[in-house]
Amino acid sequence: MKSAPVRILVIYCVLILSCAQGFANIRLPQVLSDNMVLQRNSKTHLWGWAAPAEKILITTSWNKHTDTVIATGNATWTIQIPTPEAGGPFTITFAGQNTIELKNILIGEVWVCSGQSNMEWSTFQNNKDIVDELPKSANDMIRLFQVPKSTSDNIQDDLQGSWAVCGPESLKGFSAVGYFYGKQLAAQLKVPIGLINTSWGGTPAEVWTPAPSVNGDEALRKASLKIGDAPWWPTKPGKSYNAMVAPLTKYDIAGAIWYQGESNVTTADTYQLLLTNMIGSWRQAWGKEFPFYLVQIAPFSYGNKNVGALLREAQTNTLGYAKTGMVVITDLVDNVKDIHPANKHTVGERLAAYALADTYKQTGISYHSPMYKKMEVKGNKATLTFDYAENGFKLNGAKATEWFVAGEDKVFYPAEAKPGKNNTIVVSAKEVKVPAAVRFGFSNEAMGNIFSKEGLPINPFRTDNWEVDTSAVESK
Repeated sequence: MKSAPVRILVIYCVLILSCAQGFANIRLPQVLSDNMVLQRNSKTHLWGWAAPAEKILITTSWNKHTDTVIATGNATWTIQIPTPEAGGPFTITFAGQNTIELKNILIGEVWVCSGQSNMEWSTFQNNKDIVDELPKSANDMIRLFQVPKSTSDNIQDDLQGSWAVCGPESLKGFSAVGYFYGKQLAAQLKVPIGLINTSWGGTPAEVWTPAPSVNGDEALRKASLKIGDAPWWPTKPGKSYNAMVAPLTKYDIAGAIWYQGESNVTTADTYQLLLTNMIGSWRQAWGKEFPFYLVQIAPFSYGNKNVGALLREAQTNTLGYAKTGMVVITDLVDNVKDIHPANKHTVGERLAAYALADTYKQTGISYHSPMYKKMEVKGNKATLTFDYAENGFKLNGAKATEWFVAGEDKVFYPAEAKPGKNNTIVVSAKEVKVPAAVRFGFSNEAMGNIFSKEGLPINPFRTDNWEVDTSAVESK
């Protein structure tokens, strides 16, 4: 027979273990909630926390199947569950010491919407596009997850929020661009669409990139040091990634849309490297090479000459990275003194057109702006050839604007530009006898008026690699 002290010790240990087990109920991350959309035709992750060695039974209603997972010694568990073609509503039941049932789940396409203020802009900023949409926004096929603004020095494994069915109340404060993107996808694909908005006005791309990716590259590290502290948003590498992206990376997605760059115009020379590093880091964290579509920054009166043009050039150069795409919006600005163009619905629709054609392989969609390909010079004329302009060009107005040509002296003059045969534009200036370089829309505020026959603006470009004037704009 055990002595009294030993019996007391055994009882004490049992009580401690019982208490520990009592506080070790199954717990799910916030992104797994009622009303969520799971990525279709995938092996989607489900994960959470529970008592070490606890057996958890997971039953999915779409196949009436029960899977089993055992929590690790770290009190965590994860499992991959196959999802079918789009549909719903479904339920998922998690049963262990406690039971959790998630209801009204749809299976479809899930997209992350991220960036700075032009992605964040919503009813909270009284954007007319989205305010006018509220009364007609009820749509059970669209589900919204709003990530609250947060930062962390270390990678987090959870965040606040919950999925909501799209409607007049849940849409308040949600990204206007993201909503119009999702609305178009839902209408054309006829499947549920899940949208995760994780954006923050004013943020440079560094804060959305894991800190080791920035600090491990000397050029990126030095560029990040040029970005000073701000009272309204984080500026240090990784701060938003750790708290607003990393906790989502187990949640399977179809892809991401990105509207950012205005806060990086002073470091445009490293932006291509920064953005490709960010995209690569995200893809590595999610474990898949998902499509990434960005919005080119709009014309705006920055305080230094041509910094916007150089940032757009960096964004264009990013398109050499696999599975990326970009929409051009130089024609969607009504006030170059406002860094937040009011037109958000066309931006979302252009992004959706890109995804529908590029990711979902729908045909007959005009989605790609004409892109400069090559230049041939004969006499005093430069003939420019473009990709994505198979049907030619159209001029809106009596005379083409924002075209400039220079000779070997590197002095640019306003040029005449006329649509030529097929996918070409012919450029000349009487001051230039032999063109050496052509620039189109290469300034902060430029808005050209030659479009593809389908109505998409030409992507701003230059044919040279000469030094660009970025001196301060003289006040008038």
